[in-house]
Amino acid sequence: MPQLPPNQPEARRSVHVAHGGGAYANTIEALRPIDLAGVHGKRVLLKPNAGRVATPGSGVTTHPDVVAATIDVFREAGAEVAIGESPIVGVDVREAFETGGIASVARQRDCPLIDMDRRRFVEVAVPEGRAIRRLKVCPEALEFDFLVSLPVMKMHMHTRVTLAVKNMKGCLWRRSKVKLHMLPPVEGIDEKPIDVAIADMSSVLRPSLAVIDGTVGMEGLGPSAGRPKPMDVVVAGTDAFAADAVACRLMGTDAQAIPHLRMGADRGYGVVDLARMTVTPDHWHEWISPLAPPPENLTIEFPNITVLDNRSCSACQSTLLLFLKRYKDRLFDYFPSQETIDIAIGSGHTDLPEGTLRLGNCTANCKGLGIFVPGCPPVGSQILIAISGKPVDEEDKKSV
Repeated sequence: MPQLPPNQPEARRSVHVAHGGGAYANTIEALRPIDLAGVHGKRVLLKPNAGRVATPGSGVTTHPDVVAATIDVFREAGAEVAIGESPIVGVDVREAFETGGIASVARQRDCPLIDMDRRRFVEVAVPEGRAIRRLKVCPEALEFDFLVSLPVMKMHMHTRVTLAVKNMKGCLWRRSKVKLHMLPPVEGIDEKPIDVAIADMSSVLRPSLAVIDGTVGMEGLGPSAGRPKPMDVVVAGTDAFAADAVACRLMGTDAQAIPHLRMGADRGYGVVDLARMTVTPDHWHEWISPLAPPPENLTIEFPNITVLDNRSCSACQSTLLLFLKRYKDRLFDYFPSQETIDIAIGSGHTDLPEGTLRLGNCTANCKGLGIFVPGCPPVGSQILIAISGKPVDEEDKKSV
């Protein structure tokens, strides 16, 4: 897949930041300095973060005005543009596009929307992989001439941040995304297997351009259960690692502290050292607005509730956290004899405390230890039914 200039190994990276003009104008401004002459007559795939069903401005999915502006800029440069996504398990991508407003801007511009799970995967080797050696990749990610990553500025419970590099995980086919959360420890590497796997992935799935949507970021329990925070900023660059590094700084963190970015940069896949970049405008530091990181221990967020998370995927995490945010005050009504509640998610458990609430198919093997709620991911309303022993009302169904 070709790259836009100046993303060659020896080149000094250029990253552009725009602030204060709203999602559409900021995107236009951030893209203005980038040479797009090479896209004329080419096919460009925009990969937003649209893997969940969420409304614009929630900080969960890419703002539709950022997508609209990116379409317009590439169309003006003479490119043929489409939008594609492979959502998390259990999400209908058409519903995600509609609810997030992306379908509306696509219809207005007669821009195709692609469910990237509808065709069979292409198996791609990862020759330099430490945690993974092969990936099942949605074919569109390989067939288009240029691939553009349009993530949201978000903190993340397991990878600390999720930005342009990690957004490429949405190019992995169907349930194969889940496998990156279920890997065993990598011998000789102390970092989490998911971080190693994302660095591995970035060796073969590297976008031509990153457009990072900081219109509304997410702090705390990202990628979907955190707090939205208006930032009114967009970052663009032809090196996704460099763009992520600038976004990290705007979020109040450092790319060197993000394992998948540091490892990928150490392998030569991109640059995260700000000293090796030209970031415009010069006063971009004035727009730093730190986002609260995820809590180290979820019992801080949910007193007397311990989440036992061992190699879970973000689908289960999001279901559980959204459930707890709504029902944490009522949960003990269903467990009146308990002072604390243990909840398990993920495939890595071999031993759990007696009475643990086990959520998701991955915990099925730990039999006889408490209530088990099946699903991949489990449905929030089914969790409520399982622990209460009675049907839920319509309002509860809508909220979980």
